[in-house]
Amino acid sequence: MRPPNPPYPPPHPPPSERSAALRRRFAEEARSERPDLSALCLLVAAQADGTLDEAGIDTAQIELDELAGRLPFRPGGPRSWAVSLRELLGDRCGFRGSAADYQRLESSLLHEVLRRRRGLPILLSVVWMEVARRAGAPVYGVGLPGHFVVGFGPPEEQVLADPFDGGRVLAGSDAEVLVAGATGASLDPSMLRPADPLEVVQRILNNVRAWAAARPERSDVGLWAVELALLLPSHPARLRYERAQLLVQRGDFVEGAGELEAYAGVVAAVDEVAAAKVRQQAHAARARLN
Repeated sequence: MRPPNPPYPPPHPPPSERSAALRRRFAEEARSERPDLSALCLLVAAQADGTLDEAGIDTAQIELDELAGRLPFRPGGPRSWAVSLRELLGDRCGFRGSAADYQRLESSLLHEVLRRRRGLPILLSVVWMEVARRAGAPVYGVGLPGHFVVGFGPPEEQVLADPFDGGRVLAGSDAEVLVAGATGASLDPSMLRPADPLEVVQRILNNVRAWAAARPERSDVGLWAVELALLLPSHPARLRYERAQLLVQRGDFVEGAGELEAYAGVVAAVDEVAAAKVRQQAHAARARLN
């Protein structure tokens, strides 16, 4: 009987100098005037995969450049761009997704998506966006509820493509069907607005956190994902509570209790009852030291 495959990536040791340097770069890029989406995604990937070094990051960026160089010059409108990307990335290169990709952390790591040609909708959309952007296309991400796609052109001429489905160009009510299938809700025009790079990264980190939450033995992944999310200029305050819970879960009772108390101070301004419950959790965490 074959032994089970080791988890990917291997469980992390405590934060190292490398990890601290990656987080500084991530924070600087996220706070820059024009955050670079591919750079941020590759820094997330490097946090997950200790083997992804500077040379590996450069290799991934070069591959995106090379893919863009393989796009034919298309002076036409948004649809011709969408069709060109589908023909290159979906048909010729084989980028697409499947249900099994939702179970793999690699599906949220840009360098692995480039290697495997498989990934979650949002990471495949990052490939589409970064290749198209380098080629001069009017491209952006569209964060539909439950499914991420790519948009081309201004709102009045918007063309949507689904990289998870090999870049299929959406027509008619396709977007409505995607939203209804994912959430049961109706498509609202506000759902079709372009997502900025930091929104994309936050959603990627949400996916990583969800993957880790379903696997309590991978709390190390959940912790670095929430800590990166906390470095984004805008983030939900409740992430501090999630981080505190993960610290306690991993046996760091002192720091976890301190984080709970800090979060209680924030919550107290709007809900003293909830704050008192969080303080009780902090007290219980400290008691576990005895």
